[in-house]
Amino acid sequence: MSIDRIGAEGAAPLIHLTDGPVAHVVFNRPGALNAVDIGMAEAFRDAIGKVAADPSVRVLVLRGEGRAFMAGGDVAQMAADPSGVADRIITPLHDGLARMAELPIPVLACLHGAVAGAGMSIALAADLAMAADDVRFQMAYTKIGANPDASGSWHLVRVVGLRKAMELTLLSETVDAGQALSLGLVNWVVPAGELDARSRELAARLADGAVHAFGRSKALLRSAALHDLPTQLEAERRAFLEGAAGAEFKEGADAFLRKRRPEFAAVGRKA
Repeated sequence: MSIDRIGAEGAAPLIHLTDGPVAHVVFNRPGALNAVDIGMAEAFRDAIGKVAADPSVRVLVLRGEGRAFMAGGDVAQMAADPSGVADRIITPLHDGLARMAELPIPVLACLHGAVAGAGMSIALAADLAMAADDVRFQMAYTKIGANPDASGSWHLVRVVGLRKAMELTLLSETVDAGQALSLGLVNWVVPAGELDARSRELAARLADGAVHAFGRSKALLRSAALHDLPTQLEAERRAFLEGAAGAEFKEGADAFLRKRRPEFAAVGRKA
């Protein structure tokens, strides 16, 4: 296991931990409910770059230290110079999120406590989300006279539809675990005491899976709303043929025909 505490000297607003094929990015300002400040935003961008460059990583898990996943942006830091500080937070944060969307591996958000503002936006940017039953979502931006950032406007409307996205954004009402599950904000809700173990089990299951197929499937699903049907059909054809020529498909087909469990983990991410 390797641990990389990313941030200014003497501080670690974010921890990048690699445990075998699973990378963890941990927001680490628990005293501020992991509110994202300049240091954390820059550390997030750098951590995602390291994950992207590591061919041994097959799954990325996002989580928060302490009582919350993330309670939003650091309003106290922004107060002295709202535009200047906001730009220094948003620019590296957006760079990291754009890079994360391109990762050819599953991204799992492990959520608990407050998931608000930028925290909700980041959670929506993950491919999959597991939440504790104490989770509370809130867009929160308009509560302080702000608008969504961190991809929140892009992802929310795609997850819940325009009308519901308007409601959640303009009214900023709190969404509990049950509501989040019914709206599709999360895939699973588990007891708070089981969140760590259950998310690790899921990450291990994903790491054992067909990571190349995951990457191609992610790209297809994320681009589907942007394409007409003929374009998407052609993208599917090209992706399938690319996969069919690879070692992963060979392993999967052989396992299917021999009625054995496929060993996808033996096929490297860049094979």
